[in-house]
Amino acid sequence: MLDLTSIPQLARNASRLGEIVRVLAKYGLAGWLARLDRKFVHRMARRTPLGDLTTQPRVVRVRLTLTELGTTFIKLGQVLSTRRDLVGHDLADELRRLQTGVPADPFEATRATVERELGRPVAELFAHFDETPLASASIAQVHRATLHDGRQVVVKVQHPDIERRIAADLSILAELAKLAEAYLPDARAYRPVAVVGEFKRSIGRELDFGREVRHLQLFRNAFAADRTVRFPEPYPGFSTARVLTMEYLAGVPFTDPGAVRAAGGDLDALTVRGANLFLEMIFREGVFHADPHPGNVLFLPGVGGPGGAIGLIDFGMVGRVDDETRGRIERGVAAAVRKDAAGLADVLVQLGEVPPNLDRAAFQGEVAEQLAFYWGMPLSQFRLGPALDDLADAVRRFQVVLPASLAMLLRVLVMLEGAGRTLSPKFDLVPLLSPYARAFVLRRLSPKRLLRNAAAAVGDWDELARTFPRQMSGLMRALGRQEVTVRLSHRHLDPSVNRLAFGLMCSALFLGSSFMWAMKAPPVVFGEVSIFGVVGTVVSGVLGFRLFRAIQHSGRLDDRE
Repeated sequence: MLDLTSIPQLARNASRLGEIVRVLAKYGLAGWLARLDRKFVHRMARRTPLGDLTTQPRVVRVRLTLTELGTTFIKLGQVLSTRRDLVGHDLADELRRLQTGVPADPFEATRATVERELGRPVAELFAHFDETPLASASIAQVHRATLHDGRQVVVKVQHPDIERRIAADLSILAELAKLAEAYLPDARAYRPVAVVGEFKRSIGRELDFGREVRHLQLFRNAFAADRTVRFPEPYPGFSTARVLTMEYLAGVPFTDPGAVRAAGGDLDALTVRGANLFLEMIFREGVFHADPHPGNVLFLPGVGGPGGAIGLIDFGMVGRVDDETRGRIERGVAAAVRKDAAGLADVLVQLGEVPPNLDRAAFQGEVAEQLAFYWGMPLSQFRLGPALDDLADAVRRFQVVLPASLAMLLRVLVMLEGAGRTLSPKFDLVPLLSPYARAFVLRRLSPKRLLRNAAAAVGDWDELARTFPRQMSGLMRALGRQEVTVRLSHRHLDPSVNRLAFGLMCSALFLGSSFMWAMKAPPVVFGEVSIFGVVGTVVSGVLGFRLFRAIQHSGRLDDRE
């Protein structure tokens, strides 16, 4: 049994670790931690009131636990909500409900942060700065303000000391993930170390508002010609890594469909337009807003035409799909269209990280079984969200881990369909995807792409031709100096070695006994038959026959694995 307090990273944050244990125990989720250090967990949790909390479903208790533990764990839950391939769709859907609202900081703390970051008093920077925030989330709070030239803006300001608190929690999470992966075999399928590493990178990017400025600039440039969509204009001169100033969009959030209708919005048309916007981001630009819940989407009446425009806010979470991943997605879509389960399974294996003992035939059969249910189904009955959930379940059961970007993309598609149907009951995402599926096929066969692939192949062969002589020369020199070592890794060789040794023993016993019989070695019976020779020959024959039968029936001998 481990002593958690003896580990330096945990000892330095013992108070916070104790708080985490008490909250886990409160919601009946401390069992896995008790398997690492039962005494510490018991000591921390013995006075924790349980009440009726543990009667709630486990997925609900996980969400409540993360909410109570605060910023870092709320953000961890949001990352896990994108990993349907790891945690399953039930928990992923529950984690989407995580609320990030926290009490606002006093204005004096906000003012101090703004002035320290921007280097001037608030009164010099802004003609007006509303002391009451519009909203306060886990990382930052947002204030209305007016620049001296009259432009209306919002100012996003990080909470004081948020980075230090997150760093302490990340240190605890990283150490617990290592311990879980090392000592809890059933936790390894969830890849805790990799998940915490991914989360650390994600929250690090979210803490840097400079990245959000760049995201806003990127999307504004990509959709500059589209008057039906608006992205806030960032103001880099009034922004730093901890303060972000951007254009204020005066719109109605889609969380209130009635208000959207009252403002003149056609929900059916707006839902289709919004879905097309996200599909354009994903499949045309390769970069997309990764949190498309209705609160981040606004209706802007009177903007861009009589039907109004759609505004997007909060670009802290952005997904990317590189050319290689996009190409594999295209191959996967083409395989699904032509009902090629083997091709789709191969694409999933190429995209993800697979366990060393993956049964490819069984995995292919599982993918085929999941897809067979939907093949031939009328489009009016087909739902993309459940189909993607079934595919993610199949991937998870075989412990195939998809790249974070693809997992995020799948989550966005599921959220798009769910939010679309909430706003417009007749919304259907599949017909909107069809043009992109056709474009995938045409793009793969386009002469421009084929020439680009050929040029890349020529470059690879040129690199190989230039480096091969040097690498071979180095290898020959290493061989001459006897510096080359060969490592052999074997699996399940013990049964084969056992059979080989057993066969050699039988052969030796048979040969020795035969010589004793032929030489009439004493003791003898009937004047010429060696007792030991006969017994040894018979025993070797019986053992040899047993070895033969074992190999014939199963290829194993005394292999209990």
